[in-house]
Amino acid sequence: MARNQAAFAQMGDDEVTGSIAAPAHAGPTDTDLAFARTAASDVLTKGNKDASQPWENPSTGARGSVTPLAQAYTAEGRTCRDFLASYVNGKSESWLQGAACRARGGQWEIQSLKSWRS
Repeated sequence: MARNQAAFAQMGDDEVTGSIAAPAHAGPTDTDLAFARTAASDVLTKGNKDASQPWENPSTGARGSVTPLAQAYTAEGRTCRDFLASYVNGKSESWLQGAACRARGGQWEIQSLKSWRS
């Protein structure tokens, strides 16, 4: 018995159905990371215990908050702190980890900011 191929629904390669998830955001853009870095510097400068600083990039819709972790430590003669930053953009959510050290002028310089791997 021969099958009639016309009896089956067919889709083109560029068609998407509700059962196929939309592609997730690739992750933070450079400008998203710039906003997160600024928030990290701000919250570390304030120095409040248990403080968090929200951030938002209006051009991408990404947002999150930055929270310092643990106590300051000394690295290469400078005071440093680690921090955790949340990243939300649409349905995409992730965490970023970072470290900042105090420069000679007293401002905090972000040394690293990357995806958090648990």
